Amino acid sequence: MGVDVLSRIFIWAVPVLFSIVIHEASHGWTAYRLGDDTAKNMGRLTLNPLVHLDIFGTVILPLIMIVLGGPVFGWAKPVPFNPYNFYPRVNRRNGIMWVAISGPASNFAIAFVASFVLVISQKFFSGFPSILYLSIVQLAQAFVLINLILGFFNLIPLPPLDGSKILMRFLPPSMEQQFLRFERYGMLILILILATGGFSSIVLGPVKLLYKLFLSIPLFLF
Repeated sequence: MGVDVLSRIFIWAVPVLFSIVIHEASHGWTAYRLGDDTAKNMGRLTLNPLVHLDIFGTVILPLIMIVLGGPVFGWAKPVPFNPYNFYPRVNRRNGIMWVAISGPASNFAIAFVASFVLVISQKFFSGFPSILYLSIVQLAQAFVLINLILGFFNLIPLPPLDGSKILMRFLPPSMEQQFLRFERYGMLILILILATGGFSSIVLGPVKLLYKLFLSIPLFLF
């Protein structure tokens, strides 16, 4: 394995691991704030990556995509929550929606902060030693791109992605159980999307637009 591959693994693996862990911890933290302590009792309200690790989704798949030079994303073990434990004042369907939104929202927040780091580095620190400067810039770019990919991908309204739980909030209650039955086929559909190259057409186009949008704010300010 060459130096370039090892460098690419480092540049991309750190943001992937950090961002996935934040995404899942955000789900658990939001559920806890709404009254459900399921994640807390299972030790999942933590930023320890080992607790959230999914061997395929967090390690194998991202490494394969990094080595092949493709778009990088992954997933961790889903943080469990029980909406029936929400506080009485919390509408169950609204609570499920907010728990779902918190994951992608955390990714967009990370991308927003990283976009400022990227622009500030390019504008004010280009005089740093080239290796250090390039490492900071590449790492910031990776944080922006990975989090935009994770955030947007998870908003797709396909079970078991977060977007499906957001969509379910706006479906008539009578359709809720029918929609939940569809979840058993969701992972198979996701695998087909990845295998047939649909990921690039569905996700990467919008992500490129989001990337320009996110960078436009710090560029305007600085």
